[in-house]
Amino acid sequence: MPEKNRKRKDMLGFCIKSLDNLFFRNMVAYEISQGEMDEVTVMHSWILGFLYENQERLIFQKDIEAEFSIAKSTVTCIVKLMEKKGYIQRESVPNDARLKRLALTDLGRQIHKAHISHIDILESQCKRGISPEEMQAFYSVAGKLKRNLEEDLAHYFPKMPKKK
Repeated sequence: MPEKNRKRKDMLGFCIKSLDNLFFRNMVAYEISQGEMDEVTVMHSWILGFLYENQERLIFQKDIEAEFSIAKSTVTCIVKLMEKKGYIQRESVPNDARLKRLALTDLGRQIHKAHISHIDILESQCKRGISPEEMQAFYSVAGKLKRNLEEDLAHYFPKMPKKK
């Protein structure tokens, strides 16, 4: 599309950010409507889910950076806040006392279980009227977009952590 005719709403980044904002706002609205709103952010919820699904693995801050494609400084702030709120704890690793794995607390597990049911409801509502084939095409395109962006990032910042 020629530059002069392009509108913001037709730009990929704008579309993705708008969807992200709407997803977040719907999550908050649902939790408020259920009388269950707390101070857990959507990102905290995703991280709790990642830790819950990977309890058998040693998960470190760099794994969070890679999994969610977020900067080290951002993850540091998020992890500190989640630790302060009692959702996660840092634990020493037996073979290297300098390393601290991230682990869920009982409160973190509780919150994850509550949020996952909310996310399931929101996911179902979002997919309303969309066929399984359309969802498969969406995930395929989204995966390609993500790979392209990760390759470009690796080119410009070769020391960025890579997702395993």
